[in-house]
Amino acid sequence: MHKTDSSHAEAIPLAELQAIDAYWRACNYLAAGMIYLQDNPLLREPLEVRHLKKRLLGHWGASPGLSFMYVHMNRLINKYDLPAIFLAGPGHGAPGVLAPVYLEGTYSETYPDISQDERGMQGLFKQFSFPGGIGSHCTPELPGSIHEGGELGYSLSHATGAAFDNPDLICVVAVGDGEAETGPLATSWHSSKFLNPIRDGAVLPILHLNGYKINNPTLLSRIPHAELEALFRGYGWKPYFVEGDDPMDMHRSMAATMQACVEEIRTLQREARESGKAQRQIWPMIVLRTPKGWTCPGEVDGNKIEGFWRAHQVPLTMVHSNPEHLRILEQWLRSYRPEELFTQDGQLVPALQALAPQGERRMSASRHTNGGLLKRNLRMPDFREYALDVSRPATSSAMNTKPLGAMLRDIMRLNGHNFRVFGPDENTSNKLDAIYEVSKKLWLADYLPEDENGGELSPDGRVLEMLSEHTLEGWLEGYLLTGRHGFLATYEAFVHVIDSMVNQHAKWLTIAAKLPWRAPIASLNLLITSTVWRQDHNGFSHQDPGFLDLVVNKNPLVTRIYLPPDVNCLLSTADHCLRSHNNINVIVCDKQSHIQYLDMESAIAHCTKGLGIWRWASNDMGEEPDVVMVGCGDIPTKEALAATVLLREAFPLLKIRFINVVDLFRLSPERDHPHGLSDSDFDSLFTTDKPVIFNFHGYPWLIHRLAYRRKNHANLHVRGYVEHGNINTPLELAIDNRIDRFSLAIEVISRVPGLSVAGAHAKQRFLDQQIACRQYAHTYGIDDPAVSDWVWPYD
Repeated sequence: MHKTDSSHAEAIPLAELQAIDAYWRACNYLAAGMIYLQDNPLLREPLEVRHLKKRLLGHWGASPGLSFMYVHMNRLINKYDLPAIFLAGPGHGAPGVLAPVYLEGTYSETYPDISQDERGMQGLFKQFSFPGGIGSHCTPELPGSIHEGGELGYSLSHATGAAFDNPDLICVVAVGDGEAETGPLATSWHSSKFLNPIRDGAVLPILHLNGYKINNPTLLSRIPHAELEALFRGYGWKPYFVEGDDPMDMHRSMAATMQACVEEIRTLQREARESGKAQRQIWPMIVLRTPKGWTCPGEVDGNKIEGFWRAHQVPLTMVHSNPEHLRILEQWLRSYRPEELFTQDGQLVPALQALAPQGERRMSASRHTNGGLLKRNLRMPDFREYALDVSRPATSSAMNTKPLGAMLRDIMRLNGHNFRVFGPDENTSNKLDAIYEVSKKLWLADYLPEDENGGELSPDGRVLEMLSEHTLEGWLEGYLLTGRHGFLATYEAFVHVIDSMVNQHAKWLTIAAKLPWRAPIASLNLLITSTVWRQDHNGFSHQDPGFLDLVVNKNPLVTRIYLPPDVNCLLSTADHCLRSHNNINVIVCDKQSHIQYLDMESAIAHCTKGLGIWRWASNDMGEEPDVVMVGCGDIPTKEALAATVLLREAFPLLKIRFINVVDLFRLSPERDHPHGLSDSDFDSLFTTDKPVIFNFHGYPWLIHRLAYRRKNHANLHVRGYVEHGNINTPLELAIDNRIDRFSLAIEVISRVPGLSVAGAHAKQRFLDQQIACRQYAHTYGIDDPAVSDWVWPYD
């Protein structure tokens, strides 16, 4: 156990500790008031039922501990003039953060109607967990928040992302002991191994052991002290312990311990910066053990409250109907002695106001927590410089993502302090390895001799790789929320690991967009590669394009989905996404060699439109088509084009319009999504009465969901992945899911009037060819080259 040097405790005068305690009591009073009161905010008169909220909502349990940490960090900000931010991991701890944010004035500056007087205090109390008000988490509406905690597990990774490239910033992060039981949080303790002490800031985790979750003990609070200490030493931290329940003893210990930690952080940083050697540090952390619901009534009706799970939410729930409970509530609120803390008009007394930092040194007013204020647009190379020469459509092949790697390399070169690339040990696999020419993989742990040949490791690397999508996504979100830019690439089947994280980030962006004081931040850019149609070698477990369905569920103001079919479309799309803000951009593009369709100028025009007719693949110019063929995604586009050729050879008079879709949301009506097509434009492209055969990358019902209100929806026939797969060849996987050229051509014969009978011979021929392809695969283990090496035959 690392005990605090007694000299630190002696250096803190008793009067200063008493002032801190008074400030903390003010925080606790406000936190309890938010849960219970809608009137009589300063208890100027005896408490009555009419002063209470009709519906009691909120979470008291973690709040006193959160404000305890916050107030003690304020002392150090003043002492050392520190830039710092505060992240609250416990999911429902907003009262414990709202209170100090209100007391230091930032809340009233942001929301002038919640003034720092009796009327404003009453407004604060009433709006908390109240219709039309604010939630019980540290939501985007709360100044100083970059972490809501709506889902547990991401506080430490968000704090680390915020610390990257912020050398002077200290990110104080309260980790709840319930949160600490989640897989993402448990893994994110390794984040300390990625903090470069020269160029990055520091993260000071405070694990808050208050002992209970909703109605169960927490695991880390019930293991022996030595085991707990060994756990964090094993993670690579230096744990300090502050434990107890007597307020003044705890203030003395916390003040000394936090001061020791901050001084240790500054020493480690100073030594590294003076030596110029970036190496892994053993950073300090604090384990704070306090009672659950600290300072609330100890026992009510023979039931333990303080220090037990009953304090988690509303400790006293029968105050409307039980006079004794109302009396206990009043006694509890008056125990904080609000008459000593607030002036007659409801302002914090001047002596306590002086304890708060000033200006942007307030953690609630830090520009880092309103990252759009700090964001600088990326310096971007001309994406045309990485273009692939495509002289004829669909006659050559290339790896789609490899030129993107070169583009990302040069973006990183031009933006050495505000752009990073993230990936779970897959950047080379995803053909993005050109980035290593300008920046290696960040590595501060031990090195082996063989790492010099092929390890691509460096303590100065700006490419962050760890086999935890949760941690990477958390780092990226923290980096973006504090004003920087990033790019994350991962395998399609396993992007589902961060489904709920992306969900939470989308909700954050949705609310933040409604707050005029929050400046726009850089978009979250996700490249989804190693896709379903090239997972024949890995099998069924790696075949899942369903992440798109999740993204479509989110608010259309923030979500974008792109499926560029080739290199030049991918480059154009990536350039657009990296320049955008306040979006979640999902780019789906496989890493393997694929047929190429458009030269760069054609790709730019096509991506700008989002979808369009490929004239070179159509033969309906000046006439109504008999059928519309659509490709969306690289492999579905190739197979739809090949089906078009089969049909044109079998039925020379058949008029086929070929459409490719890059921007998936163009299929939505314009009233449903900012990128949506008008009904007239949609009808012009897809017709109002002709069969449309839509070959889609993902699950087919997603297309129906987007287009179900279109006039020609009854004639829309979508083919996509339908959970048929295993260790197949690529073409056999396509056949099993009916997105192959033969199935599509047969579908057209069945759907176009006049072909269902006349096309019987062609249909039979296509079935024979399909069977032959499957037999070839089962005989030779590969697809027939005559089919897999297909190119567009027409000039």
